Amino acid sequence: MRIRGAIFDVDGTLLDSMFIWDTIGEAYLRSIGYEPRENLNEVFKNMSLLQAARYYQTEYGVTLCVDEIMNGVNAMLERYYRFEAPLKAGVIELLEQLRESGVKLCIATATDRFLVEAALERCGVLSCFGRIFTCGEVGHGKDEPHIFEEALRFLGTQKSETVVFEDALYAIRTVKEAGFPVAAVYDSHEKERDKVCTLADVYLEELTQLDKVRKYLLD
Repeated sequence: MRIRGAIFDVDGTLLDSMFIWDTIGEAYLRSIGYEPRENLNEVFKNMSLLQAARYYQTEYGVTLCVDEIMNGVNAMLERYYRFEAPLKAGVIELLEQLRESGVKLCIATATDRFLVEAALERCGVLSCFGRIFTCGEVGHGKDEPHIFEEALRFLGTQKSETVVFEDALYAIRTVKEAGFPVAAVYDSHEKERDKVCTLADVYLEELTQLDKVRKYLLD
């Protein structure tokens, strides 16, 4: 497979940051005076922030508008992304390898733009990407293919030569059903590893596996 474009997820793929999402849904709800029901964070696992905000309204009766809810959650997240969220091992070397091979890069993420930009700028890799696409701006979560299709149009590459780097099973399933090749990235927060491996064109236990990237995606 010889790829010419790459679309990157952020949390769990570029950033080792998934743990922050384990409790943020419950923490925010408590901060505005509501007691979360059991397994709320599991419910939010496959949702964008926009979808989660609407869920607060419909399922908990939160009277704040969607923008107010999203702003409240993001205020709790901002410090972590701005000052702490680390890159996964091997990210810089992987991005350099892809760019040296002439691969065009962009981002498709469920996390809000200002958080992603703050973290990637601090980590020194923001300039590697031609554009950032967010689920909130596109208006669809990764359970639908819209964000990946928009990223593809920006890259101007053929779908068959544009790989999506993702860690989450639900997003990988969406991407595969839409006809993209997938490079799945291991993250401990994705519990259904066997299903991820079955769907992916290449599975990276670590992003440091540059030989594997070259063999499956650049030759």
